[in-house]
Amino acid sequence: MYFDDLKVGMTVQIEPAFIEKEKMMDFARTYDNIPLHTDEDYAKASPFGALIAPGVMSFMSVWAKYLEVDFFGKELLAGKSTRIEWHKPVYAGDSLHGNAVITNLVRRNARNGIVEITIEAFNQNNVLVLTDVTEAIVKCADER
Repeated sequence: MYFDDLKVGMTVQIEPAFIEKEKMMDFARTYDNIPLHTDEDYAKASPFGALIAPGVMSFMSVWAKYLEVDFFGKELLAGKSTRIEWHKPVYAGDSLHGNAVITNLVRRNARNGIVEITIEAFNQNNVLVLTDVTEAIVKCADER
């Protein structure tokens, strides 16, 4: 979808992403190897009471499902930025779902504009676990 066709408030639903324990721990061992994510005894004694997923892994699980929607198609030129805020822990066995909303549009020039997308992800109990604001550069229709 071209930048010119987008409107603030456009929303897409994000299908559930299941947090599998083994994948969670493999990710943690590779990218965020701290006991809270990899040592069950340590995690049980923590305020969380169990292993929690690395925040980036939680976000990327939701992001992968968002990409299946293919909001922009071939008109997506590049990502510009992302800002993630984690609100609640994500545990093995959680199922994350959510929505992505276009929250701002800024035309940069005749060729492209910046689209701000806000993603809210909820667990299976509909508790907000993370919010992400991403900016993407999208082609304008003038460039067809």
